[in-house]
Order: sequence, then C-alpha cells, then structure tokens
Amino acid sequence: MWKKLLIVTTVTAIGACSPQPYKATNKVYRTEAKRWSGVVKAQPDNIAVSAVAPPVWAGTVNFNLRKPNYVIIHHTAQNSCEQTLRTFTLERTQVSAHYVICRDGTVHHMLNDYLRAWHGGLSKWGSITDINSISIGIELDNNGFEPFDSLQVRSLLVVLDTLKHRYNIPAANFIGHGDIAPRRKNDPSAQFPWNRLADKGFGLWYGDTARIAVPENFSHLQALRLIGYDLQDTTAAIQAFKRHFVPGDSLTAPASLTDGAKKILVGVMQQAL
Repeated sequence: MWKKLLIVTTVTAIGACSPQPYKATNKVYRTEAKRWSGVVKAQPDNIAVSAVAPPVWAGTVNFNLRKPNYVIIHHTAQNSCEQTLRTFTLERTQVSAHYVICRDGTVHHMLNDYLRAWHGGLSKWGSITDINSISIGIELDNNGFEPFDSLQVRSLLVVLDTLKHRYNIPAANFIGHGDIAPRRKNDPSAQFPWNRLADKGFGLWYGDTARIAVPENFSHLQALRLIGYDLQDTTAAIQAFKRHFVPGDSLTAPASLTDGAKKILVGVMQQAL
C-alpha cells in the first residue's frame, strides 16, 4: 500500500508541475549536477609531501558513493508548498532540502539523496557537527502552529520506509531539526506524531513508564548528552527533549523535568545505548 501511495504522490507531483514553472531553475540544477559529477570523475591530485613524486598514479578499485545515515525532519514554517518550493529555488535563500511533503501528501523530491542539501545549518548531534554531509532533509508543509495532516504523515512514512531500507539507516537516526539545533529551531513542532513514527521503526521512543525506575543520583543532563543532545544551552536541550518526547510538558518550566518526564528520559536513554 505504501509503495502504491508513493507512486500516486509522485505522479501527482509531476502533474502539478505542468506546465513547467521551474524550467529555469531545473536547468540550473542539471548544470550544477554536471559540474559536481566532473569533480567526482577527476583523477585525484597528488599532495606534495616530499621531493619524490610517485612515478605512476594508482587508483583504487574499491569504492562507492558516500550514503546518508541520518534523516532530519523539519516543518517549513511557511504557508504553502508553493511558497517553500520557491524558497528552495531562489539562490539568495541558501537553504534547501531533499524532500518537501505537502499537506495533501504530494512528495517533491528536490535533490538527489547522495548530494548535500543545506537544511541543518549550525547544529550538532553527539559528536557530529556537520549534519548536512551525512543526512537527508525532509520538509513538511506546516506553519508550525497546526496539526500535521494525516495524508502528509502517510506519505512521510512511505518516504521514511524507502530511505531506511535503501540506505540501512538505524532507527535512532531519525530525528528533528529542533533536536540538532535546540537553540535556534523548534521544528517539527510539539504537534508532530513522533510516537507514530517510532511505532514503524523511525526514531526512538520509550516503553511503559510504570516499569521504568529512575536511578539514584540520576543526571538528566548526562542522559540528554548520551542520547545526542548538545548541552551548550541546557535549557534549550531540555525543551527540545520535551517537545519531541513529552509534548504535553513543552510549555512547562523550560529548565525542569517532572518525575514522569525523567522516567521517559531514562526510557529513551536505554533505547539509545
């Protein structure tokens, strides 16, 4: 059923682009793709480390393309898919994503998965500081203050299932923009159904909190760090965690965790380890 939905959304996306409103920017895409393919095909340069240069070039036969290992989910904070597509086809904006999923479930695949989109910005997850180089960015058409449409979420699940199996992406590596950039971003909003994604294997979640015990001398900051959160701003990190895993608490005191939230944090940490 998911594959059928993906085909339908792809056909819808193609139909919506006729006549072709992005003819000029699509030409730029092809030109840039050709330029970067030339860089990939070029013979590597020898780095001069001594007075003796190698007599021949020996190119290895064991290589392939680097593949994405993370998926970062965003909301567009704009008012329509058309507005977002325009944003991502204007050079001056300097932002992009691999996929844009509209409210009605239409999927726009804007960039080859192996190419580096500019969606993460200044961000960090664990020890990773260049998220864009190892991730796929997915933008959901949503202004940040509204529920996510069921058709949109269905299409997202299809895309995530495809990416997970195509690139063997671990369940823990499906995260939000607000997780990797808690000081700057809050997307996707507290209304995003992370638990539904986790049920399908996309992202971490927690079990029955009645069975979770908070250890003595428990450090919630250490737990957040073990999950991946950047603790440069501890209040922002706590808020990002609550927005993702305890959305009902996301409007409570920003720097604190309730006893229930601490149990959830322990559960998520155990899944992450």
